[in-house]
Amino acid sequence: MNFKYGYPLNFKNWLDEHAHLLKPPVGNQQIWQDSDFMVTVVGGPNQRSDFHDDPVEEFFYQFKGNAQLLMWENGEYERVHLKEGDIFLMSPHVLHSPQRPEAGSLCLVIERQRPTGEKDAFQWSCARCGHVLQRYELELKNIVKDLPPTYERFYSTNEAERTCAKCGEVHPGRDFESWHATLKASHPNL
Repeated sequence: MNFKYGYPLNFKNWLDEHAHLLKPPVGNQQIWQDSDFMVTVVGGPNQRSDFHDDPVEEFFYQFKGNAQLLMWENGEYERVHLKEGDIFLMSPHVLHSPQRPEAGSLCLVIERQRPTGEKDAFQWSCARCGHVLQRYELELKNIVKDLPPTYERFYSTNEAERTCAKCGEVHPGRDFESWHATLKASHPNL
Protein backbone atom coordinates (compact mmCIF):
# COMPACT_ATOMS: atom_id res chain seq x y z
CA MET A 1 0.00 0.00 0.00
CA ASN A 2 1.09 3.51 -0.75
CA PHE A 3 0.35 5.83 2.16
CA LYS A 4 1.58 9.14 0.82
CA TYR A 5 1.24 10.83 4.21
CA GLY A 6 2.40 7.85 6.26
CA TYR A 7 0.55 5.69 8.71
CA PRO A 8 -1.72 7.17 11.38
CA LEU A 9 -0.01 9.87 13.38
CA ASN A 10 -0.19 9.91 17.16
CA PHE A 11 -1.33 13.50 17.64
CA LYS A 12 -0.31 13.65 21.31
CA ASN A 13 3.23 12.52 20.44
CA TRP A 14 3.38 15.05 17.60
CA LEU A 15 2.30 17.81 20.02
CA ASP A 16 4.95 16.75 22.56
CA GLU A 17 7.68 16.73 19.89
CA HIS A 18 6.69 20.16 18.53
CA ALA A 19 5.69 21.93 21.78
CA HIS A 20 8.75 24.20 21.62
CA LEU A 21 7.56 25.50 18.22
CA LEU A 22 4.00 26.24 19.36
CA LYS A 23 5.03 29.33 21.31
CA PRO A 24 5.76 32.93 20.29
CA PRO A 25 7.01 34.47 18.14
CA VAL A 26 5.53 32.18 15.44
CA GLY A 27 3.41 29.79 17.49
CA ASN A 28 2.18 27.58 14.65
CA GLN A 29 3.33 24.48 12.82
CA GLN A 30 1.93 22.78 9.75
CA ILE A 31 1.72 19.00 10.17
CA TRP A 32 1.87 17.82 6.54
CA GLN A 33 3.66 19.95 3.96
CA ASP A 34 2.45 18.43 0.69
CA SER A 35 -1.22 17.58 1.17
CA ASP A 36 -4.42 19.10 -0.21
CA PHE A 37 -5.07 20.46 3.29
CA MET A 38 -3.02 22.84 5.38
CA VAL A 39 -3.36 21.23 8.80
CA THR A 40 -1.85 23.53 11.37
CA VAL A 41 -1.61 23.61 15.14
CA VAL A 42 -1.53 27.10 16.62
CA GLY A 43 -0.41 27.77 20.18
CA GLY A 44 -0.87 30.68 22.51
CA PRO A 45 -0.12 33.15 23.77
CA ASN A 46 -0.35 35.49 20.86
CA GLN A 47 -2.33 38.59 20.06
CA ARG A 48 -2.34 40.34 16.74
CA SER A 49 -3.57 43.52 15.15
CA ASP A 50 -3.82 42.21 11.58
CA PHE A 51 -6.82 40.67 9.85
CA HIS A 52 -6.64 37.67 7.54
CA ASP A 53 -8.76 37.55 4.38
CA ASP A 54 -8.75 33.85 3.52
CA PRO A 55 -10.12 32.82 0.09
CA VAL A 56 -11.11 29.37 1.45
CA GLU A 57 -13.04 28.08 4.45
CA GLU A 58 -11.20 27.66 7.75
CA PHE A 59 -12.06 24.98 10.31
CA PHE A 60 -11.07 25.67 13.93
CA TYR A 61 -10.97 23.10 16.74
CA GLN A 62 -9.97 24.77 20.00
CA PHE A 63 -8.84 21.67 21.85
CA LYS A 64 -6.92 23.26 24.74
CA GLY A 65 -7.62 26.56 26.47
CA ASN A 66 -9.64 29.41 25.02
CA ALA A 67 -9.21 31.86 22.17
CA GLN A 68 -11.16 34.49 20.25
CA LEU A 69 -11.59 35.57 16.68
CA LEU A 70 -11.88 39.30 16.24
CA MET A 71 -13.97 39.84 13.10
CA TRP A 72 -14.42 42.88 10.89
CA GLU A 73 -17.48 43.07 8.65
CA ASN A 74 -19.63 45.87 7.26
CA GLY A 75 -17.86 48.53 9.29
CA GLU A 76 -18.22 46.69 12.60
CA TYR A 77 -15.90 44.73 14.86
CA GLU A 78 -17.27 41.57 16.48
CA ARG A 79 -15.66 39.03 18.80
CA VAL A 80 -16.33 35.28 18.43
CA HIS A 81 -15.25 33.23 21.45
CA LEU A 82 -13.67 29.82 20.96
CA LYS A 83 -13.90 27.94 24.24
CA GLU A 84 -12.02 24.73 24.89
CA GLY A 85 -13.77 21.98 22.92
CA ASP A 86 -15.44 24.34 20.44
CA ILE A 87 -15.32 23.85 16.69
CA PHE A 88 -16.06 26.60 14.20
CA LEU A 89 -16.27 26.67 10.41
CA MET A 90 -15.65 30.09 8.91
CA SER A 91 -16.71 31.13 5.42
CA PRO A 92 -14.19 32.39 2.87
CA HIS A 93 -13.25 36.10 2.91
CA VAL A 94 -14.38 36.77 6.47
CA LEU A 95 -11.84 39.23 7.86
CA HIS A 96 -10.62 37.74 11.11
CA SER A 97 -7.84 38.23 13.64
CA PRO A 98 -7.16 35.22 15.89
CA GLN A 99 -6.45 36.21 19.49
CA ARG A 100 -4.90 33.61 21.77
CA PRO A 101 -4.09 35.36 25.05
CA GLU A 102 -3.79 32.14 27.10
CA ALA A 103 -0.34 30.57 27.38
CA GLY A 104 -0.49 26.91 26.38
CA SER A 105 -3.75 27.18 24.46
CA LEU A 106 -3.87 25.03 21.31
CA CYS A 107 -6.07 25.11 18.23
CA LEU A 108 -6.17 22.82 15.21
CA VAL A 109 -6.83 24.86 12.05
CA ILE A 110 -7.60 23.14 8.76
CA GLU A 111 -7.74 24.94 5.40
CA ARG A 112 -7.54 23.79 1.80
CA GLN A 113 -4.47 24.59 -0.23
CA ARG A 114 -5.20 27.58 -2.43
CA PRO A 115 -5.75 27.06 -6.14
CA THR A 116 -2.90 28.48 -8.23
CA GLY A 117 -3.26 32.25 -8.47
CA GLU A 118 -5.69 32.48 -5.51
CA LYS A 119 -4.41 35.01 -2.99
CA ASP A 120 -4.74 35.48 0.74
CA ALA A 121 -4.61 38.97 2.15
CA PHE A 122 -3.45 40.38 5.45
CA GLN A 123 -4.53 43.84 6.43
CA TRP A 124 -4.00 46.23 9.27
CA SER A 125 -6.85 48.56 10.17
CA CYS A 126 -7.40 51.51 12.44
CA ALA A 127 -8.44 50.38 15.93
CA ARG A 128 -10.62 53.45 16.32
CA CYS A 129 -12.62 53.51 13.07
CA GLY A 130 -11.67 50.35 11.16
CA HIS A 131 -10.30 52.13 8.09
CA VAL A 132 -7.78 49.94 6.23
CA LEU A 133 -4.22 51.23 6.63
CA GLN A 134 -2.25 48.57 4.75
CA ARG A 135 -3.27 45.42 2.87
CA TYR A 136 -0.88 42.87 1.41
CA GLU A 137 -1.91 40.03 -0.90
CA LEU A 138 0.18 36.91 -1.39
CA GLU A 139 -0.02 33.38 -2.68
CA LEU A 140 0.13 31.43 0.56
CA LYS A 141 1.94 28.11 0.25
CA ASN A 142 3.33 27.58 3.75
CA ILE A 143 1.80 29.38 6.72
CA VAL A 144 4.93 29.09 8.87
CA LYS A 145 7.31 30.45 6.21
CA ASP A 146 5.11 32.90 4.28
CA LEU A 147 3.62 34.97 7.12
CA PRO A 148 6.69 36.45 8.88
CA PRO A 149 7.86 38.46 5.82
CA THR A 150 4.36 39.93 5.46
CA TYR A 151 4.36 41.02 9.10
CA GLU A 152 7.85 42.49 8.75
CA ARG A 153 6.71 44.42 5.70
CA PHE A 154 4.02 46.14 7.77
CA TYR A 155 6.24 46.64 10.83
CA SER A 156 8.84 48.38 8.67
CA THR A 157 6.35 51.04 7.53
CA ASN A 158 6.81 54.54 8.90
CA GLU A 159 4.34 56.41 11.10
CA ALA A 160 2.87 58.34 8.16
CA GLU A 161 2.02 55.03 6.44
CA ARG A 162 0.36 53.81 9.65
CA THR A 163 -1.71 56.99 10.18
CA CYS A 164 -5.42 56.60 9.48
CA ALA A 165 -6.52 58.84 6.62
CA LYS A 166 -10.05 58.84 8.04
CA CYS A 167 -9.59 59.74 11.73
CA GLY A 168 -5.84 60.42 12.23
CA GLU A 169 -5.21 57.53 14.68
CA VAL A 170 -1.68 56.12 14.38
CA HIS A 171 -1.35 52.33 14.35
CA PRO A 172 1.37 51.40 16.87
CA GLY A 173 2.99 48.76 14.62
CA ARG A 174 4.40 45.88 16.69
CA ASP A 175 2.78 47.19 19.87
CA PHE A 176 -0.40 45.11 19.63
CA GLU A 177 -1.26 45.88 23.27
CA SER A 178 -1.67 49.59 22.47
CA TRP A 179 -3.73 48.72 19.39
CA HIS A 180 -6.04 46.53 21.52
CA ALA A 181 -6.30 49.25 24.21
CA THR A 182 -7.47 51.74 21.56
CA LEU A 183 -9.89 49.14 20.18
CA LYS A 184 -11.37 48.52 23.64
CA ALA A 185 -11.67 52.25 24.38
CA SER A 186 -13.30 52.95 21.00
CA HIS A 187 -15.58 49.89 20.99
CA PRO A 188 -16.48 49.18 24.65
CA ASN A 189 -19.14 46.59 23.70
CA LEU A 190 -16.59 44.19 22.21
